[in-house]
Amino acid sequence: MAPVEKLKALFNRETLKSDAVAGITLGVESVPDGLAGGLLAAVNPIWGLYGYMVGTFTGALFTSSAFMAVQATGAMAIVVADVPAVHSGEDPDRALWTLAVLTGVVMLAAGLLKLGFLLRFVSNAVMVGFINAVGLNIIFGQFENFTGYASDASGRFLRAIDTILSPFQLNWTTVGVGTVTIVLIVLLERTRLKALGMVVAIIIGSALAYALNLFEAVDIELLNDITDVPRSLPRPQLPWLRVVPELMIPALSLAFIGLVQGAGISANFVNPDGSYPDASRDFSGQGVANMAAGILQGMPVGGSMSASSLNKSAGAKTRLSLVIAGLVMAVVILLFANLVGYIAMPALAGLLMVVGFRTIKPEDIKAVWKTGTMQQAVMGVTFVLTIAIPLQWAVMAGVGISVILVVITQSNRVSIKRRTMQEPGVFVEEDPPDVVPPNQVVILQPYGSLFFASAGVFEEALPEVTMESTNSVVILRLRGRSDLGSTFMDVLARYSENLNAVSSKLVLVSADEQLQEQFVVTGVTEAVGEDNIYPTDERVGVTVQRAADEAREWIEGSRPG
Repeated sequence: MAPVEKLKALFNRETLKSDAVAGITLGVESVPDGLAGGLLAAVNPIWGLYGYMVGTFTGALFTSSAFMAVQATGAMAIVVADVPAVHSGEDPDRALWTLAVLTGVVMLAAGLLKLGFLLRFVSNAVMVGFINAVGLNIIFGQFENFTGYASDASGRFLRAIDTILSPFQLNWTTVGVGTVTIVLIVLLERTRLKALGMVVAIIIGSALAYALNLFEAVDIELLNDITDVPRSLPRPQLPWLRVVPELMIPALSLAFIGLVQGAGISANFVNPDGSYPDASRDFSGQGVANMAAGILQGMPVGGSMSASSLNKSAGAKTRLSLVIAGLVMAVVILLFANLVGYIAMPALAGLLMVVGFRTIKPEDIKAVWKTGTMQQAVMGVTFVLTIAIPLQWAVMAGVGISVILVVITQSNRVSIKRRTMQEPGVFVEEDPPDVVPPNQVVILQPYGSLFFASAGVFEEALPEVTMESTNSVVILRLRGRSDLGSTFMDVLARYSENLNAVSSKLVLVSADEQLQEQFVVTGVTEAVGEDNIYPTDERVGVTVQRAADEAREWIEGSRPG
């Protein structure tokens, strides 16, 4: 369904009221949240608000999920904060918008190519370490706005330590405004206001800051002090192609984070018709939303679990609630820009520190910690890297660690069982012998992944061939395997040569056409013998039975007269 037709289909009298209430709630809440997102990314907060507005509206029209709010997430904002081109250079604002467009292109490509399956290779230990470190990074990154003290240390962690060790250089009035905002957020969210309690807390905190600036002659920074809040909607901007090469790694990192978080929304929010969203279409929808956000002066965005949850809990029945939320943000920008400019920076910092604190999940850390030493190490390394290095590289390192973990895990899960025929057509599985016995048929069934990294483990698990292992046949069942790789082929060739050296032989059964071609190319056919390779049969067990019968005949025929 085209976006315009989809939008027309949403206007249903039965659901309009619920969608309007949810949309207004999300739209109002997203104004301070969008400004805070820009602040967290260390860019003009207005670009954060524009990203929220355009992303929410466009995502509603193009994603498969009816309730996915496409807004900037804390993790994505932290990545943006670590991108040099966005904070220095000839035109940092245009570089930011180009980064959003480029991120959208990557997301769109992932959706069109249906690459959602790649997310399965990211381990939970990596994600837990990454997300919890992001929570701390969010808190550390707001120390300056929360305290009014600008540390000159390098890195968020060191700046936070320096701030803590410099109590006499802090603006304690600024700290007070931020603290009042945090307390109010926690208290008001427990009232009927719920999510709107955050908005009220920001308003009260900002009013307090304005009053203190007016009557106490203190200097509490307001949004107007760092940027002009335009009373207009964003104007289209073309991407800056010259900076694309240096933005590729950040764009890949942003796309990865956005798609992982978006996949969680796709899996947890059922559509109104009872169907689950299509993850690939959600990828594409987030891509289109990012491209639109970048063209309209917004920062990169992605599926936001917190905003999606708020939208649903506020009573949303269809995706119209997200369209209304985007329109509400536009109305606020057009009609209340002057008031938005009086929002206090320590109040926004307090909001972000609450978000960062809630991002930290001790129960997830405990769960991973109980799963074993390797998972502990992976989580710990990811956590430290996320704290210590720019986040775009930490994301790439996390992906690399996940891939390595998959390789290590799969390569160590190889096992071999011996199959012994109990009666015709019935086999019993047991541990294989340590040594190939003489004058016997040994049927082996491998389990696990047999790719190159596991070849050594597989070779060690094979029964040893000794001088006593004469006149025997080892049958290796390969049903269901279609690509073993040259490393594994070398193992087969060596094992066959060892058996041949003591007048025994190796037989390979249930090999499909692709495997047979690989056997020829790698020399396995020459080492084993073409007659000892049995093609697969659609009848399970028939090939093994035939190979075993012929192996017994060969053993009997080979015995000394």
